Amino acid sequence: MTGDKQVYISELTEHVGDTVTMRGWLHNRRSSGRLQFLIFRDGSGFMQAVVSKADVSEDAWNDTLALTHESSIELSGIVREDVRAPGGCELNVTDVKVFQVAEEFPITPKEHGVNFLLDHRHLWLRSKRQHAILRIRNEVIMTARRYLDDQGFLCGDTPIFTPNACEGTTTLFETQYFDDKAFLAQSGQLYNEAIAMAVGKTYCFGPTFRAEKSKTRRHLIEFWMIEPEVAYHDLDDTIDLAENLICTIIESVLERRRTELDVLERDVSKLASIKKPFHRMTYDDAAAKLKEKGADFTLGDDFGAQDETALTDDLDRPLVVTHYPTNIKAFYMQPDAERPDRVLCVDILAPEGYGEIVGGGQRIHDPDLIEKRLKEHDLPQDQFQWYLDLRRYGSVPHAGFGMGIERFISWICKLEHLREAIPFPRMLYRLTP
Repeated sequence: MTGDKQVYISELTEHVGDTVTMRGWLHNRRSSGRLQFLIFRDGSGFMQAVVSKADVSEDAWNDTLALTHESSIELSGIVREDVRAPGGCELNVTDVKVFQVAEEFPITPKEHGVNFLLDHRHLWLRSKRQHAILRIRNEVIMTARRYLDDQGFLCGDTPIFTPNACEGTTTLFETQYFDDKAFLAQSGQLYNEAIAMAVGKTYCFGPTFRAEKSKTRRHLIEFWMIEPEVAYHDLDDTIDLAENLICTIIESVLERRRTELDVLERDVSKLASIKKPFHRMTYDDAAAKLKEKGADFTLGDDFGAQDETALTDDLDRPLVVTHYPTNIKAFYMQPDAERPDRVLCVDILAPEGYGEIVGGGQRIHDPDLIEKRLKEHDLPQDQFQWYLDLRRYGSVPHAGFGMGIERFISWICKLEHLREAIPFPRMLYRLTP
């Protein structure tokens, strides 16, 4: 082939012996007399390109000498197999074209503070570590959607502007909606229930918002969730679906993103041990376990981050916790028939201290009970008439869950904070860049 067509680093093994053209950015460079070794990236990976003074024009050689970190360049040359090189190939350069010699890059190999790096997040994304996390994020999302699609789910995306609350009114972002007011969605679940009554199995995937004034490593103001909902499913069905989804994603990341896990120095043996069935216990059993561990926990309260860590610190797989108290869960949770002060809900807690990655359960399908719950939670009946209609016209038991993408990625990548799990994190005091 000629060097006219652009080839990406990820495709190099298919072009050994060919002359190709590559476009990207200079990541690093070292010189040795009449040779220059360029570490080059193009978004699909990193590779080494060798520039010999004997193989290029004097202008091209001098242009290469003038390159700075993150300069944008086009390289033409012959692809050579080299088992020592990253990816097994390197480029013997025959020509260099410079698009721009970059100004001095603000992020250097020295240690930088977190605030500095977040202020330069748009540039921090170019590092090998952030590149690896972005690749794994993409793998998690693609696999989750592929798995649900293959299981016959229909993706029915739900509104971001909503007239009412899903999880509670205290963490809502209010915004002007022409002459009315609206809220940013906390979840797509209520609308998912409507779609499930139409098509049987559905899911939505998109951003969700919580106005929580929290600065913990487990919280973002804006985060992404994938939320399946299924007609005629009960609690056990939704737990089984969540376990299958989690295991499928982990298998795919281990198979397709091992290089990125290695960049992050992730202990893959811990991920490889994630198999069904997960550990299980009820809320009451979990509370008893915390008491045995000497935790400062009051029966009837929700679990905090320290409680979730204590519950899983001796486990090799996620923990499925069910049957929480009715008064700490959302209005739509189906009560346990044998114990109405407990609901048919589930939280799945990741091991290694990463806390809740899945939350869901069985929904109330009785019209009288859901109306009663709305009144108990002081929610406006007029805003929920459409939701009540779902219980008036062919109501059936149904269940589903939400899986937080950033928390899942943080666990898979073993990140210290969710802020690295999304390209541009939104936190309590972080709205830019």
